Amino acid sequence: MAPEKPVATASGAGEADLATAFQELAKGERTATALETQLNNMEAKIEALLAQAENDQQEVQRLKDATAGAEQGEVKKEGA
Repeated sequence: MAPEKPVATASGAGEADLATAFQELAKGERTATALETQLNNMEAKIEALLAQAENDQQEVQRLKDATAGAEQGEVKKEGA
């Protein structure tokens, strides 16, 4: 019969492994928090850029409409 695998014990080696695992977990959580903060900042910047682009597009359309209206007024004056 094959020898059984050793069972984890509360020995010094096991405690060291557990402490290392918790340290790595904490480091991973800090990294995740930092990434989340960066993503939130990027999202805010993207939203601001999209809002500005929408405002610019509306302004361009308003200017086009105003220009078209002014040109129509000139055509009516010339034809009158």
